[in-house]
Formats: sequence, structure tokens, C-alpha cells
Amino acid sequence: MGNIVVGQSGGPTAVINSSVAGVYEAAKAAGVNKVYGMVFGIQGFLEEKILDLDEYLSTQDGIELLMRTPSAFLGSCRFKMPKPEDGTQVYERIFEVMEKNDIDALFYIGGNDSMDTVKMLSDYAAAHGKKQRFVGVPKTVDNDLPVTDHCPGFGSAAKYIATSLKELIRDNAVYGDYRTAVLIVEIMGRHAGWLAAAAALAKDETCEGVDAIYLPEIVFDVDAFVDKVDALTKEKKTIVIAVSEGIKVADGRFVCELTGAGGAKDAFGHTQLSGCGVFLAQLLSSKLGVKARAVELSTLQRAATHIASLTDIEEARMAGKAAVNAALSGETGVMVTLNRVSDNPYKCETAVHDIHSIANVERNVPFNWVGEDGCSMTEEFEAYARPLIMGELVPIYENGTPKHLVRK
Repeated sequence: MGNIVVGQSGGPTAVINSSVAGVYEAAKAAGVNKVYGMVFGIQGFLEEKILDLDEYLSTQDGIELLMRTPSAFLGSCRFKMPKPEDGTQVYERIFEVMEKNDIDALFYIGGNDSMDTVKMLSDYAAAHGKKQRFVGVPKTVDNDLPVTDHCPGFGSAAKYIATSLKELIRDNAVYGDYRTAVLIVEIMGRHAGWLAAAAALAKDETCEGVDAIYLPEIVFDVDAFVDKVDALTKEKKTIVIAVSEGIKVADGRFVCELTGAGGAKDAFGHTQLSGCGVFLAQLLSSKLGVKARAVELSTLQRAATHIASLTDIEEARMAGKAAVNAALSGETGVMVTLNRVSDNPYKCETAVHDIHSIANVERNVPFNWVGEDGCSMTEEFEAYARPLIMGELVPIYENGTPKHLVRK
């Protein structure tokens, strides 16, 4: 095989760089000469913005630092590939850059939209007699890619959410019985509620956990929500509720849109969500006369490499290595999957799956993992999610803060 290139796309995670490390390590072990990185994903690749990863990762120190670096080291993009019939020049430009740099395989780390890019590029190559290979590496805190048991990035975000909620629960209870305090914690998740569900992991022998969890999979009833909180205030003084940013009312509107503000849309037509927690806190204050406030975890939950799950880091790295091995064996138009083979002890292996049954398909939280009340999670969910947040990788500190690897 000639040279290879790896890119990152969509929203980053705390472990997306570990997949880059895995790709690099496996390629070098296989004797690949040049491992290039796309700067700003496929959008940058169209402008031949690539770098030689040897400059950063040729030593173990570089790889160790990369795995402790948040965000996407190579830069990302939200570039929507046109249909081949509408943008032949885009596809031909990608293959032109690949041929110019003797690149035989392209690895793209991302979520649903990124896997669509892998699908279209591999289909175009097959239809036009091109020999380059295209392999997807799963990445998304949303955990909503099908086929794979879970997605690299989710475990670390879930660990951050559970940890932050334990801290917020303690903080919210500081005044005890002397003041009713309701805290709404808004968590990422457009259509799939995996991250909000992770709030259930805050409950353990040292923490009572959250009082309710609302997922986008369940239609949100505003009146029932107010009644629920009203009932809780009669039982306890401090209340913490986790809500997904993507919860919707019966007519299909996002709760954050109930204020009348229209959300901007990205290149893929996705409404930018924000403000759900604030709306609900204000609603409770006006309806019940309680002190209510909101905390929006926002991008903190995907950028917290300092508290990343070691299991997540290792699996992201493993997925990158598996992608290279798949391409070396002749695979193309596939995505690496993580397959759970044991729960106790937890064990996961990799495989590859046809990209056509993955791209543009979202996987939701199973309804049978939601409690009968519609706002709690079952023990089955915890058994699924708890192993994914286990372990830590201590940051490398410099001047009192974690040190990161940054492009020159």
C-alpha cells in the first residue's frame, strides 16, 4: 500500500485523537511510508491542506500527548458532500489530491454525516474504476451510530456528565431544608438521548442521583413536567433534573423553540439547539414560585479530556488500528464496529460492517431501558453504560494545567 490519509469530521470528542493515534501506529507498523492528516477534514483536503504526522507522532511522547489532547487535533469540518451527479468536480478533486500524494487509503473519523461521506466516496470509486479504499472510524458522543455496540467518545462524555452531576447535586443541596432549589441540567443529544441517560450513572453509594431524566425519544409533556416537579417539592427541598437538549413536545417542536426563537441551521440542515434548560427553569419559577436555575453543559461534555474514560481512549485507539488493518486486507466502504463479547468481565472486540447500512441511520435509546415513569433509566441501561466510563489516563501537567499537542 502507498501512503494513507486520516481526517476528523463533525463535533469532536475527548478521544477522537486516540483514533488518529491508532491509525498512525498501525500504518507505521505495517510499513506505510507517509501517514498524512487532513487539516479541517474533507473540506481542507479539497484544498490539499495536509500534514505529515511524522512531524508530531514519530515518538511515543507525541502519541501519549495526542491521546491527552481534547478536540480534533487535525481540525474538523461540517462539509456536506454533494451527490456525485451534482458535484463531479468535488469527487475528482479528492481523487486528484490522493493520486498526487500517492494516497491509497482514506480514513475518516466521525459520526452519521461523516459515514455518509465514506459511503459516497467508496461508491464513486467503485463506479469509476478507482482503486483507493475508504474506511470509516466511528466517533460520536451521541452514541447514535447503528450496528456498533457503542461509539468511541460516548464513554468519556458519559463519565464527565455523571461526575459533573454528582458535583452539582452536592452543590444544589448546600442550603438543605432551608430553601427549595431546582436545578435543570441541559445535556447534548438531538434525537438520541444516550448522553442524558448517562445522568443515571451519577447515582451510587455516595450520591442519591438525579430526580428525573428526560430523553428526546419520549414525547415531552410540559404540564406533566410541571406536575412532576411540584410533587417532588412536597417530598424534598433540593431537586436536580437532567434534560436532553433535543426533547420535543407532541407537535414535533423542540422545547427550546417554545420561546418563539428560531434556531439557526448548519450545513446538514440541523437546527442548532440551546436554551431548553433556561426555558424550563423559568417556567417552573413562574408556575410554582420556586427558585429554579439551569446549567448547560454544552461543549464541556465533549472536551473534557482531563477526565476521559481510559476504556474509551483504548477503544478509540483500537478502532483506528482496526481501520488500517481492514484497508490492508482489501476492505473499502466499511466502518469499524465495536462488538461487546463479555459483560463480566467487560470485553470488546472490533469488526467491520458495510457502510451502506450505517450512514444516515440513527440509533435511539431502547424504550425498554427507560423506566415506566418515562423519566428514569433501568438497571439494564446502567449495566450497558457503566463499563464504558471506567478507568482514567492522568494528564501530563505543565505550569499547573494539562499539556496538549497543538498543530504548528
